Amino acid sequence: TVQDQIKVALEDAFQPRLLSVENESHRHNVPADSETHFKVVLVAERFAGERSVKRHQLVYGVLTEFLAGSVHALALHTYTPEEWSETEAAPDLQIVAAALASDVVRAG
Repeated sequence: TVQDQIKVALEDAFQPRLLSVENESHRHNVPADSETHFKVVLVAERFAGERSVKRHQLVYGVLTEFLAGSVHALALHTYTPEEWSETEAAPDLQIVAAALASDVVRAG
C-alpha cells in the first residue's frame, strides 16, 4: 500500500524513534479505499536544531515521488526525541498507542 511505502521511506531516511503513518483519506471527499491523505507523526534525532519548516521540507524531500503521484495531503507532526518526551499532549496519542499495539509504529 502507499501507506506502507511511505512508512518504509521515512524509516530508511530518518531511523525514527517513533513513526506513525495514518491514512486519513476516509475523512475527505475521495473514493472508498483511497490513499490520498495521511497523518505522519515522526520522532527523530535528525530534527535536532531544525525549525518546523525545515523538518517538513526534509520529509517532503523524502516523499517527493508520492506527492507527485497519488498523495494529495500530509499532516506532519515532527519532533526530536526530547520534544516528544516533553509533550504531554502529543497529537492523537490514542492513534500512536493503537499503532504500537498493531506494530504500525516503530519505537526505539
